[in-house]
Amino acid sequence: MILSVEKLSHSYGVRTLFKDVTFNIEMGDKIGIIGVNGTGKSTLLRDIARGEAGDGGRITANGSCVIEYLPQNPDHDPQATVLEQVFQGDSPQLELLRRYERAAALAAADPENSALQSRLLELQQQMDSAYAWQLESEAKAVLDQLGISDFNQPMAELSGGQRKRVALAGVLVRPSDLLILDEPTNHMDNETVAWLEQLLLKRKGALLMVTHDRYFFDRVVNRTLELDGGQCYLYTGNYSLFLQKREERRQSEAAAAQRLRNVYRRELAWISRGAEARRTKSRERIERFNELEQEVKKISASGELEMSSAGSRLGKTVVECEHLGLDYNGVTYIKDFSYILLRNDRVGIVGPNGSGKTTLMDILAGKLVPDRGSVQIGQTVRIGYFSQHSEFPDSEQRVLEYIRDVSDHIETNDGTRITAAQMLERFLFPSELQWVPVNKLSGGEKRRLYLLRVLMGAPNVLLLDEPTNDLDIPTLSVLEDYLDSFNGAVIAVSHDRYFLDRFAGKIFAFMGNGEIRQFIGDYSKYEAAAAESKAMLAGGAKTGTGKERIEAVKSQSKQIKMTYKEKLEFEQIETMIAGVEAELKMLTLEVNSAGSDFVKLGELTAQQQDAEQRLEQLVERWAYLTELAEASGVF
Repeated sequence: MILSVEKLSHSYGVRTLFKDVTFNIEMGDKIGIIGVNGTGKSTLLRDIARGEAGDGGRITANGSCVIEYLPQNPDHDPQATVLEQVFQGDSPQLELLRRYERAAALAAADPENSALQSRLLELQQQMDSAYAWQLESEAKAVLDQLGISDFNQPMAELSGGQRKRVALAGVLVRPSDLLILDEPTNHMDNETVAWLEQLLLKRKGALLMVTHDRYFFDRVVNRTLELDGGQCYLYTGNYSLFLQKREERRQSEAAAAQRLRNVYRRELAWISRGAEARRTKSRERIERFNELEQEVKKISASGELEMSSAGSRLGKTVVECEHLGLDYNGVTYIKDFSYILLRNDRVGIVGPNGSGKTTLMDILAGKLVPDRGSVQIGQTVRIGYFSQHSEFPDSEQRVLEYIRDVSDHIETNDGTRITAAQMLERFLFPSELQWVPVNKLSGGEKRRLYLLRVLMGAPNVLLLDEPTNDLDIPTLSVLEDYLDSFNGAVIAVSHDRYFLDRFAGKIFAFMGNGEIRQFIGDYSKYEAAAAESKAMLAGGAKTGTGKERIEAVKSQSKQIKMTYKEKLEFEQIETMIAGVEAELKMLTLEVNSAGSDFVKLGELTAQQQDAEQRLEQLVERWAYLTELAEASGVF
């Protein structure tokens, strides 16, 4: 055992994040922490990294245990160079490396100074004997892999994302027994995430981390720690096994909760008897009833995050892009991009950082005007734009006020009216939290609140720019379920492979030099096609040249043709859908007016279920024909 956590608790004011957290970390453990934002995941990591017991408990580390910690927003020395920042630490090797880097900089600035050159030579010999060159070489290789090539650049000149990557390089390179990482894959492209996966899998020390990337979680983690309702649950296994075991736990808890409610009902009947009987009641039983009542209230207060689909129906024209182009500082980010967005499109956008993905989203949202081409937005379109950076114009504004700025209520697809306060409850903002200033929320809670604000506008076209950044895994799972039932188009920029596989039916890949290539299928299919193209470029192919094979992959959608019968069906299917929807509306009105005529009610309900099934089949067929029409170039 290298570290133990016993009965660790942490609160902010009257709000308890977690209590009595107890677990051990052994050499070789790779523990992932999961939980809704605001449950204290980052706080738990920070407490363990600093050895602080919070409001109670004990953290005991092995005497020789060295801990390296990467917070979400790491500190840095603005005056330090990239390499100097990486070599922050207390070990003799790191101190030697820092002395050598300083001496090398001085000697380079004054090459005629013999004393400086002599000192540099002396340090070089010490580096040889201490094998410090190996550490420096490893640091440069890791930095290069993370996209940092200028090792002498001052930290003050780097962007926030670059500084985070330098900090990550530091904790990866510096020797440690326990590595603690808080959201290490944020703002990292898929290729780099895959590299980090392999690095952590090969690492011999222990790992404790928070991440929202479920593929990353699944492949790296061998133990899962869940924070739920202030309680800690530890599972052996990765994310997939965690889902199975958590469901078993919840089913067991639900059964226990039902038994508790049954006991409560009996005791409530007993304690509700008349005044004469009340005088004969034992004090002990009354006290037990009061305790039981509090337990039942806790059960009722707990809940799952819910999202309700709401939005207006789209017309025929959604968003049409014609020959878009945009340049900045001599760099072409978008070159001759055209696309017609369909009503139920699910498009994922991928590409390296800085390639222009957010630029395209800003153009579609109307926040940026392209240099060339045009964007036509349909009259019925209501765009909801969830940008990378949450926008809080008034940080002192109350949570409920922030949501009411958009709407007091929304109406779901089934006509249910839900108030802003009720939606906040569904998004795990209880009534006492709804009057808290926004600036008192955690970073993850702010992102969840911002997502709700976007959805409260009842959009029918959703633009999501890196929605998985800083959103917890439970919220992401529910967001994916929401997108399944969302009656409109969705375009999402994301580096989260699990999210893209879960929701996307098409992939737009930024290839560099402004080229945007379109693929039909989810991210895994795109990745396979891209790997095949890369292989063809590298070594040719058994049938045809590499160029021919790549062109075949690029034009795969053009090879599909619609038959005359399918074209005719495609022209008529929207009218058929509208007819069934009108039939369903009439049936709903008849059901509501049937009253206590149960025979008629049963007949109407059966007709209603049949109509719903026919509508579902028609919508699925419409989606297929739409894909086919686009792939075959019908429109």
